Amino acid sequence: MLRLPAVAGQFYPADADALSEMLSELIPSVSPTDKTDAIAAVSPHAGYIYSGGVAGETFAGINIPEDVIILGPNHHGIGPPLALMDKGEWETPLGRVPVNSDLAALLIKHSDVIEADESAHESEHSIEVQVPFLQKLQPSLRITPIVVSRIPVETCLQIGKEIASAIKEYGKSVLILASTDMTHYESRSSATRKDKYALDRILSLDPEGLYDSVMRMKISMCGIIPTTIALSAALDLGATNAELVRYTDSGETSGNENRVVGYAGFIIS
Repeated sequence: MLRLPAVAGQFYPADADALSEMLSELIPSVSPTDKTDAIAAVSPHAGYIYSGGVAGETFAGINIPEDVIILGPNHHGIGPPLALMDKGEWETPLGRVPVNSDLAALLIKHSDVIEADESAHESEHSIEVQVPFLQKLQPSLRITPIVVSRIPVETCLQIGKEIASAIKEYGKSVLILASTDMTHYESRSSATRKDKYALDRILSLDPEGLYDSVMRMKISMCGIIPTTIALSAALDLGATNAELVRYTDSGETSGNENRVVGYAGFIIS
């Protein structure tokens, strides 16, 4: 399968030169000595004019390996609960990125829940908007994309461990990337107050506490499932630290503080 762009020209420029120039502006220059060999990361997936600064700052602080597992929420309800595109290529204005079929096969081997499925990926933007950032920083990029729907916390923790087992067998450096925005369409004061509960749980490397806080506080964090899974996997792979790169909201760009969407970037190592 060749997965064509679904939101180029909407969330980010469809022209290769314009996109590359925008990414250069969004990704700050960071000395190699200040970059981290991260186990996992969390990045937002809104239009680049809103959340691209947070994403760019997050990716700039990471030594992006050739292999990235990207977990994104399913906004359209298409496909199985954990839909893995296990072969083919993804096209963006910057070129084509191969799907790592070897790593995908290991994920299916280690999990009874992850299923090979292409349909969930065709229109889903949550993974797509991450790919140009990764391409810009890693010319030899391979991705393993998984679209996830709402599942119980116990299943999230199980899948995290299964992803960790697959990575251990794979034997090469892999970054786990969770794609999420934070609170949606509330005032800045409300979003900031609610999101702090979730941010604190991520900083504490507490996947169960994160899931519980989001459900109990009714935080409209669309990527709660990807983030919970990523935290579980990172812990199984030895993570001991989470750094909040930046938290902001769409009001920073739009000027509207009454109805914002929150954005956060984390590096987990």
